[in-house]
Amino acid sequence: MQYLQEKGIEFEVVEYLKNPINTKELENLLAKLNKAPQDIVRKQEDIFKKQLKGKNFSKSEWVKILVENPRLIQRPIIVKGYKAVIGDPVENIDILINKA
Repeated sequence: MQYLQEKGIEFEVVEYLKNPINTKELENLLAKLNKAPQDIVRKQEDIFKKQLKGKNFSKSEWVKILVENPRLIQRPIIVKGYKAVIGDPVENIDILINKA
């Protein structure tokens, strides 16, 4: 957020840990990111290490897992129009801003 503020870019914060994302919202976000659900998983989280690591899930199963466990979703995700990027590293934000 600090990076966006320094750049003078207006943004909206969606706190999906406080207000969980639903299946449709997550699928829409994945389309904007152009990523599969397993590509946005935070692999350092305990739930991933203890329950998910090394297992194969379908796309719909991953979506369900992420909706039920939003802490597993990488953050921040920056959305502009029909595109989105994961904001870490911050250089991804520049790519989004320059393309959109």
